[in-house]
Amino acid sequence: MINRSGSQIREDFLRFFEGKGHRRVHSSSLVPVNDPTLLFTNAGMNQFKDVFLGNEKRAASSQKCVRAGGKHNDLENVGFTRRHHTFFEMLGNFSFGDYFKKDAIAYAWELLTSNHDHCFGIDPSRLYVTIFEGDAKVPRDDEAERFWIEIGVPKERIFGMSAKDNFWQMGDTGPCGPCSEIFYDMGVEAAEEAGVDKPFPLDDQRYVEIWNLVFMQFDRSSDGTLTPLPKPSIDTGMGLERIAAVLQGVLSNFETDLFTPLIKRAEELTGHKVEADSAVDDRSRASLRIIADHARAATFLISDGVNPANEGRGYVLRKILRRGIRHGRLLGQEKPFMYEMVFAVRDEMQVAYPELKETAERVSKVVLAEEEQFARVLELGSRNLNQTLEQTRIENEIQKQKLAQALEQTLTAKEIEIYKFLHEMQMKYNLQCVIKKAGIWNSHPVDFYDFSASIALLREKLPNDAPERQTLDKILRPTFDGRKAFALYETFGMPLDFMVDAARDAGIEFDQAGFDVAKEEEQQRARASWKGGSKKSAAPVYRELPKTEFEGYSTLRVDGAKVLALVKDGVGVPELKAGELGEVVLDATSFYADSGGQVGDQGWLYSGDHNLVVAEVSGATKPVQGVFAHKVRANHTIAVGDTVDTVVDGAVRAATTRNHTGTHLLHAALREVLGKHVKQAGSLNDATRLRFDFSHFTGVAEEELREVEEIVNRQVMGNTKVETLVDVPIDVAVNELGAMALFGEKYGEKVRVVKIGDFSTELCGGIHTGATGEIGVIKVVGEGSVSSGVRRVEAVSGTGALHEFRRDFEVARVVGAMVGSTVAEGVTPAEALRARIAAQEEEMKKLRRELDAVRMKAASSSLSDAGASAVEVKGVKVLAQRVDGVEKAQMRELVDSLRVKLGSGVVVLGAAVDGKVSLIVGVTKDLTSRAQAGKIAGLLATQVGGKGGGRPDLAEAGGSDVGSLDAALKSAAEVVGGLLG
Repeated sequence: MINRSGSQIREDFLRFFEGKGHRRVHSSSLVPVNDPTLLFTNAGMNQFKDVFLGNEKRAASSQKCVRAGGKHNDLENVGFTRRHHTFFEMLGNFSFGDYFKKDAIAYAWELLTSNHDHCFGIDPSRLYVTIFEGDAKVPRDDEAERFWIEIGVPKERIFGMSAKDNFWQMGDTGPCGPCSEIFYDMGVEAAEEAGVDKPFPLDDQRYVEIWNLVFMQFDRSSDGTLTPLPKPSIDTGMGLERIAAVLQGVLSNFETDLFTPLIKRAEELTGHKVEADSAVDDRSRASLRIIADHARAATFLISDGVNPANEGRGYVLRKILRRGIRHGRLLGQEKPFMYEMVFAVRDEMQVAYPELKETAERVSKVVLAEEEQFARVLELGSRNLNQTLEQTRIENEIQKQKLAQALEQTLTAKEIEIYKFLHEMQMKYNLQCVIKKAGIWNSHPVDFYDFSASIALLREKLPNDAPERQTLDKILRPTFDGRKAFALYETFGMPLDFMVDAARDAGIEFDQAGFDVAKEEEQQRARASWKGGSKKSAAPVYRELPKTEFEGYSTLRVDGAKVLALVKDGVGVPELKAGELGEVVLDATSFYADSGGQVGDQGWLYSGDHNLVVAEVSGATKPVQGVFAHKVRANHTIAVGDTVDTVVDGAVRAATTRNHTGTHLLHAALREVLGKHVKQAGSLNDATRLRFDFSHFTGVAEEELREVEEIVNRQVMGNTKVETLVDVPIDVAVNELGAMALFGEKYGEKVRVVKIGDFSTELCGGIHTGATGEIGVIKVVGEGSVSSGVRRVEAVSGTGALHEFRRDFEVARVVGAMVGSTVAEGVTPAEALRARIAAQEEEMKKLRRELDAVRMKAASSSLSDAGASAVEVKGVKVLAQRVDGVEKAQMRELVDSLRVKLGSGVVVLGAAVDGKVSLIVGVTKDLTSRAQAGKIAGLLATQVGGKGGGRPDLAEAGGSDVGSLDAALKSAAEVVGGLLG
């Protein structure tokens, strides 16, 4: 067996099968182009459209794969095992109705064991083979066993396995068949239990599956019947990373040259080098492996057009990136670094994937933007997380103190149960409790910590499932409420593992069950609010209605439509009277209903004699798929069973279609200017303007917007025909016509395709212009951020664009009048106005600084005799003052100054600003072991309707009860005294 690089293994595999008549096929994208329901390409079959159409019989490939979401999700295992990855390469050879089991087995054994060119030369004595052992429906695969024996595999090395391991199927129905797997013995040094020599197949760590040969020979019907395929096929898969570990003689995939250069680069970027034989560095070693693996996945996903987002593929990418960033932080690197890993991945993989040479710069920018965004999330989220944890500690301390104080007094009726329980435990377990039989504490004050220790002893004697033990747990150990944690998760994007680790470090138990419940409730709410016609979510009146026949693609008017139902306030009614608002469901209509980003038509319903407008239509929706509900105001009484004519407002329809076709042009132009990673993330097209949301990692520059605008208007002026192709098979639309399918969208077997020359092809059910020239002109009027990784462009067309040009002209004329006399030669009025505004902003900043200085001086003056205002509590000086009109930053400066003046003590400053309370607490270093600023701030915050926390020497709090601020400041000394003990 010759040691060879990962790149050489990939090339040898492909050349070997080329020598066997297979066509080398380049890896397809990680984003499946013909299956919007599949999250990522996770197997080797996706790229073989031609062979399925009969143009090829044999193929071989090295396919990029990602398993990090949905059913196939290895994310949490990556880094902590030898062989789990988010991104990996699957080497495969395929036969489509050509060769079958005999040749597939012969090819596999030759490649693995032979010493011929491009073969691996593995010792056959290290290999084991499995076959399907058979079940009630399919007999044992004796045929495969016979072929293995014929090529020289000893019978004792062939093992029958169940359908779970050795029968492959695409789904509940469709192609399926037995499979045969080849395992490599890594040696006893790889054993799951160190030094324990177990036979095959009893040790998953030692015996590693390196190749799976799938024999597709049946078609499973819906009733479970298996019918032999007329042309059985072969689909094999061998993980490049696993076979590299075998041929390079290492136990872990991460020790191969596919990863070691990336791990080395991760060490350089994080500044954390791991010693090879140090058990202490196991956690750090895992973090470096995670960074290397996730850098590969992120680089290829972004290169293939995925961008970080909050749903779908983008959400999985975001999780991968943020997990890598987090492990960099665990190694001490808090600055962006993952974007640099992109170039390391490019350098290692560009020979096999030359597209990385062109995309690496863009990918790096996307990663950097995500790192910077995540840093902001962590900064804001961590602040709130720390405050919540501090508040949890404070609330727990208060709970303990209250219980201790209650037990120091004669027990009341409410507290008698606590006494009885503790007394029962004392008698039962002969513990030395601090409770007197009479129910009163002794004459000496009970030390709180003795009380806590006694409760702890009781807890240990209770059964684990005793409800009393759970009560004591809540008292003894503060718990981070799972619902509060989920609020941080949702609001700030705080990663769950971040919060769990932070709670553990703070000595606080994390309420995982509460978090899971809150998350499930939110998911149920999201599912309930999902847009689109659904019988479950629609009002009952719509559910059993027949579908409306839509004729609006070809006409603006439909005569003789029958009223099937009338709805008022969500309830079916027999009629709508003049002046009433409601919805009308017809058996046929010319009105387009809201869908695909295009709003519903407006117009009128005429009486059956074609003379009277019985209702004005303001829009249309589809409460149930196929049922059109017209939103109307009745001019005359309409009753169920009436016949009406539907007449669409042609001017509004024309303006809407101009904008809809303009959206398609805009989408294509954005992809041309910004890159093919741009994908639609939402749109709205009405008569006034068009709005288009798309995936992109940063703002669109003005010059890029101008270029986009020029491209779409060239298409408009070209007056290209807009073709609408109907009843196109989805595979043809996507694979042959090149129409984009959006992930998560549900498409039928037949779709509508809107094609604008060679410039734009999209799946779309909307209504469009006949040619681009009908749009007139498109004017971009705005660009901005919708959410992280999603941008929005707004534009107008036709007469809307004309109105926009007129407004711009008026603005330019006013600006010219304002700055005309001062405009230098070659400077536009807009540039001159920007300069003037910038100068005014600079002047405003200067005035603000001067105002802040005056406020600071006034506040400092009022606190000049701070020492005299301080009170002494148990030998500690406490100064509490109100300083309204001072910003937080200035309050912090004042606290620092006052701590210096006091020398030793506690400073509490409070202010009311815009109906909100701000509190800042400072404790001199010599006192932080006795009274911590965070605890003081938290206790004071409860009095003003808020919460707070922070460091032992400096903390902040906020609240909404301005009226209680003075009382809270007056209680500061008492609060400090309580903490001093």
